[in-house]
Amino acid sequence: MELIKRIVRVINANVNSFLDSAEDPEKVLEKTVMEMQENLVLLRQGVAQAIATQKRTERQAASAHSTAEEWYRRAQLALNQGNEPLAREALTKRHAYLETATALNNQIQQQNQVVARLKQDMRTLELKIAEAKTKKDMYIARARAAQASYKLQDMLSEASATSSKSAFERMEEKVWQLEAQSEAIAQLGNDNLEKQFTALEAAQDVEQELAAMKANLLENTEQTPRQHLPPS
Repeated sequence: MELIKRIVRVINANVNSFLDSAEDPEKVLEKTVMEMQENLVLLRQGVAQAIATQKRTERQAASAHSTAEEWYRRAQLALNQGNEPLAREALTKRHAYLETATALNNQIQQQNQVVARLKQDMRTLELKIAEAKTKKDMYIARARAAQASYKLQDMLSEASATSSKSAFERMEEKVWQLEAQSEAIAQLGNDNLEKQFTALEAAQDVEQELAAMKANLLENTEQTPRQHLPPS
């Protein structure tokens, strides 16, 4: 029995040491969700920055296209006034701005894809965080239940192996002692009473016997004649 108790104590000590050295499940889950939320904040900032860049590029493209149209109007004006060289320079400027506008429009298309992908990633991460929070609560509840169950089983096993058994054994022994004492007291009381009656009966027998002896002696005395002493 003592060997089993020592083995149980060693196992419990090892389990407690493992639990103490292991990471707290609640802290791990809280940290994981917190990191995901921090990543979501960074991702939202990235999306906002990408959208801002896209808007700026769109404004630049619109400005380049508007400037190109303005140089085209100037080329027409120069040509109408017979200044062909000036009209040619104006058209050259127009083509430069058109190329810029085309390049910016191509960049806008790429940025649209980037923004769309970032938004999709953001929605995916939001769903992951919502799922992680649900799982976190579930796992924390399971972890707490497991810890409570372990402590309960440990307490019950310890109690059943040592304390409770000893307590019941001690209680049973005390009950036996009380019962034995009660029986002894009752027995002593009965013995004393029995002795008193026995003594009383014995005394009565003695008195009766003594009375009988007296009566017998008196009877013998009356039947025996008195002897007279010789004269002196």
